[in-house]
Amino acid sequence: MTRYGMPYIFEDTTGRLTGSEFIDIHERLRFTVRCTAHDTCHTSYMIYNTSPSVFQSAIPKPLVALDFGANNALGTISFASAPMPMRKYLMKHAMGSSKVRRFVASDGQTYQWARRTQPNQEWTCTNSNNYVIASYSLKAPGEPEYSNSSGCILEIAEQFGSLAPEMIASLWIMRHIAAYDLQ
Repeated sequence: MTRYGMPYIFEDTTGRLTGSEFIDIHERLRFTVRCTAHDTCHTSYMIYNTSPSVFQSAIPKPLVALDFGANNALGTISFASAPMPMRKYLMKHAMGSSKVRRFVASDGQTYQWARRTQPNQEWTCTNSNNYVIASYSLKAPGEPEYSNSSGCILEIAEQFGSLAPEMIASLWIMRHIAAYDLQ
């Protein structure tokens, strides 16, 4: 399928699951993932739109809340509604792999994250037509160190930019599943 427009290319500033910023290299959008609670019972993250055109108040409102359970277990995800179990939001593919999961986004469409299915992409998100709408790539081996960037990149096709908070949230959960080898 032909791609039109300029994709959002977000630098992942830390590349870690402890919190990060996703900054579009063309300065169109910026999101912050901040750890807001961490104890033996749970770890919580909030995702904020910190784009200069949006982030104008001293107390930003979170777009998404992620709450992981004790021992890094999957917990709940909340948008502007009641919390939903992450296992229900990101459901395993019929093949049963925990590294391939589907979710229904706010546009009513189904999307699927899969790990290491495309060259040079750690994670790939496709729609029901198998069109790649987002991908997450790690810093290439031998690539120099960057200040304020991990070298990891999240790319989202321009026509799906409105789904960026959901892409970041679902990717965060997928990376968490992989990091803690959850089923």
